[in-house]
Amino acid sequence: MTREARGPKEGDFITIKSYKHDGSLHRTWRDTMVLKTSENAVIGVNDHTLVTEDDGRRWVTREPAIVYFHKHYWFNIVAMIRDNGVSYYCNLASPYVMDKEALKYIDYDLDVKVFPDGEKRLLDVDEYEDFSQRWHYGAETDRILKANVLTLVDWINHQKGPFSQAYVDLWYQRYQELLRRSNDQ
Repeated sequence: MTREARGPKEGDFITIKSYKHDGSLHRTWRDTMVLKTSENAVIGVNDHTLVTEDDGRRWVTREPAIVYFHKHYWFNIVAMIRDNGVSYYCNLASPYVMDKEALKYIDYDLDVKVFPDGEKRLLDVDEYEDFSQRWHYGAETDRILKANVLTLVDWINHQKGPFSQAYVDLWYQRYQELLRRSNDQ
């Protein structure tokens, strides 16, 4: 079985590509380190990762961030590890697909930001409404996304998965171990 057929393994670097509903490329992250893959999920880390916007603008992430993607949930989660605590940026998005080029998903505009003190904000509602009409998301997509907002908020409220400090600590520690191992080689 080829590496592409079984997917990336721990320590590999992948590209992440987000698209809009019309198929246009929205944003690309280069060199996300894979921390874990399973049948349904990918956990990785971005740390000073090059990001390219659809208009060609480029920037580099400022702090380490644990990223979580799932094949069944319509969201992905970015846990940004900052000096004042962990902040979360959650994209309402299609479940991911992986091919030999990249991990890919469709970004559906709505975002939930969680601050270190636990405050939650739903962002980009106007953008979601605009794009929903422009690209005809449809009633089924709208229903799925709204149901997944409720799931996401439940995860946040119950500190499930990526919203647990123990989860962030575990995966950040694993990232540091992999970095040390690669530096020792």
